[in-house]
Amino acid sequence: MKGVNIGAFALLIATAGGVVAEQKRHILEEVIVTAQLREQSLQDVPVSVSAISGEKLMSAGLNKIEDLQAYIPNLTMTENGIGTSIYIRGIGSGINQGFEQSVGMYVDGIYYGRAQLARAPFLDLARVEVLRGPQNILYGKNSIAGAISIHTAKPADQFEGSFSALYEPQFEEEVVDLILSGPVSDTLGYRFSARLRNYGGYIENLTLDRDEPAYKEATYRLKFVWDATDEITVSAKAEIGRFDVTGRQAEIIDDSPSSSDNPLFAGRTHGQILNNTSDPSGLVININSDDSVLNNYQDFKRSSNGDFSKNNTENLTINADWLRGEHMFSSITGFMGYDYDDLCDCDFTGAEGFKVSLVEDYSQFSQEFRWISPAGEPFEFIGGFYFQKSELDFFDSIIVDSDLIVQLLNAADATEGGARGDNDPNPLGGSPEEVAGIGDAGNAIANLTSPRTFTSDSELYSLFLQSTWNMTEQLRLTVGGRYSRESKEGSRYFAFGDLDFNERPFSETDTVSAVSFSAERHDLKGSRSESQFSPLVNLQWDMNDDTMVYATISRGYKSGGYDARSNASPSAEPVPLPPGALPNPARPERPVLIGTFEYEEEEATSVELGFKSTLLEGAAELNAALFRTKFDDLQVSIFDGTLGFNVGNAASATTQGVEIDGRIQLTEYLMLAGALAFLDFEFDDFQNGQCLAGQTPNSPDGINCDYTGKTNQYVADFAGNLVLSYMRPISAEVGIGLGLDAIFTDDYNPSQNLDPTVVQDGYVKFNGRAAIAAIDRTWELALVAKNLTDEVIVMYASDTPTAYTIFETKGHYGFLEPPRSVALQFNYRW
Repeated sequence: MKGVNIGAFALLIATAGGVVAEQKRHILEEVIVTAQLREQSLQDVPVSVSAISGEKLMSAGLNKIEDLQAYIPNLTMTENGIGTSIYIRGIGSGINQGFEQSVGMYVDGIYYGRAQLARAPFLDLARVEVLRGPQNILYGKNSIAGAISIHTAKPADQFEGSFSALYEPQFEEEVVDLILSGPVSDTLGYRFSARLRNYGGYIENLTLDRDEPAYKEATYRLKFVWDATDEITVSAKAEIGRFDVTGRQAEIIDDSPSSSDNPLFAGRTHGQILNNTSDPSGLVININSDDSVLNNYQDFKRSSNGDFSKNNTENLTINADWLRGEHMFSSITGFMGYDYDDLCDCDFTGAEGFKVSLVEDYSQFSQEFRWISPAGEPFEFIGGFYFQKSELDFFDSIIVDSDLIVQLLNAADATEGGARGDNDPNPLGGSPEEVAGIGDAGNAIANLTSPRTFTSDSELYSLFLQSTWNMTEQLRLTVGGRYSRESKEGSRYFAFGDLDFNERPFSETDTVSAVSFSAERHDLKGSRSESQFSPLVNLQWDMNDDTMVYATISRGYKSGGYDARSNASPSAEPVPLPPGALPNPARPERPVLIGTFEYEEEEATSVELGFKSTLLEGAAELNAALFRTKFDDLQVSIFDGTLGFNVGNAASATTQGVEIDGRIQLTEYLMLAGALAFLDFEFDDFQNGQCLAGQTPNSPDGINCDYTGKTNQYVADFAGNLVLSYMRPISAEVGIGLGLDAIFTDDYNPSQNLDPTVVQDGYVKFNGRAAIAAIDRTWELALVAKNLTDEVIVMYASDTPTAYTIFETKGHYGFLEPPRSVALQFNYRW
């Protein structure tokens, strides 16, 4: 990787150890986590887990999971025009509203499996724990790649409050946090938290003359804890949130000339075709799109007619803990829901091409009962029962409300021998001898919509038990398992309609949509039921007082379901001709579309070996994990090259690597921490991957491309970070804090079809913070800098929709991280 020297990383750690060895040693503060549902030191947990405190999240300006990935190697979270994906160790669920994520997210023990919830902002957190590898026993559902466990802050024993404000002038970011907490009585405490955030955006929309994405966020939470008796504690948390976005952090990043024989398109880029289309014979199509469509390279400027995402969330969580002797019995009840209304300018240009509307409404109820035995006994256990019921309603539609694509399809139809009158009974065109006239294929999709409704309802029941036998003071054996039974019902109805979404009768619209958009009408329903057993065996050995080694074998599952985003049925039948239509000798082929609907569960078998050590008499820690996970029937969502996504089960894949993290207290005031991950991912057998634009299919089905032996998107050979922090008093009342974070990665591919054109080069990104504060922490004033080196980082990339299928131009759009920013932050506590 350019600019990153792993040897330097090792040398720095070794040098740091020497510095500490020569000086008075200062003890690291212990990190307490609940990764295994008990409070434990991070050094005692036999899992590859990273924890970030709420204070670090606040001080570094980390607003959501997308920001968190910089500090957790092998964690990736990305947004795109119509979805969100979370990956750990190269495994994720891709883009499809039918999916729950392979990386489970849990907030105060409640499962947040829907991708859209990963976009929600953080608010008043105690800590975030990221567990890598299958977590299917102690965590409720589908966490086959890992789990993100988010813990909100608890009420304080004494009255306290805080006010925090952040302002960043370049992108007009404004964040205000208010926290009030304390006792209502001797047995009842409360905590109120609120966050308001506005953000102006860092991508200039040349078409609309505004900056994007512009965020407006508001989250409010009220939490109570009631000590009903000496043995019973009840807590209740209610939260509502809104996070709205105007625009996208996306732009066209490359655009190649068309390879088409059509004189209207040949040798011209996608942007040039959209700006003005004509051929040498003088045929002119009056597109006259905004000149911004010619901006077809990466420069933090986009061409778009505008898009948005409006999101609302709500949740209620009630926990009851009963301490019976030394045994803890817990009930965790959760009500959670959200809705969103999105509009995607999904041609990703300022031309009036097409839009996609997406509306989703989700509700979930869950109930968990746990029994946790006392710690330190010869046998310890955690067991329980889990129930979850969810309902999903999803609607989306392509919207063609301009005549741009209509004109282009008519022109293409004419130059391909398709001139015909409106009364021509053949919807696919006239004789081969008719050329150079205006065709009418495009007229069939004028004012077109494609209303699609998708539903998925599920019920899940599961029993789990994890037991530890403390064989000796140094040796522990843990055995666990979760048995789950889940039933699902799904439906998908797809039609063609007018601009009010009223369904059109079967007509030439169907044939043209099949050719241009790979879409056909369908009405599908299904139900399924599946049972799974996820086992785990773990052996821990305390080599000495400072070093623990462990070995784990586990198997995890992710349930099957139904595809929300395919534009065709899985019937593989030719698209029928409209009534009365005759076969066209000029185009004898009839499109055969192969969509998807139902997909099966996936399975992961994982082996992990690791150690956790405390060094230099408590002044340093070093942890490492070596892992290998084999996935069978891996669920993948494959872009169909036009507008849809087809879900399938890849036969198998293997991910393996090493994860290392550590920290060292160099002096009383100076601490160094770091993490480094090496990752190798390979599809062992995957024959239905997405082809590159223009690539000849080489899979047995003759439609897709063989990915066997290839890696996955977002997989970098190595990635990591170094965090240096310095805090010391400069007087009896005031102290300073300085921090510098280096985040680095090797090359990776952010596109699903692994197009080499869009490979993201390796980089080193620096974040920094400089603060002055009261020793008693009543106030603090800081400068918070992100991406100091102003790196250009593409988070997600994909083919420009319809660019190749209609014009034979190869181009890509990309979602980009923000450039350099420096914000002023003020905190006041009382």
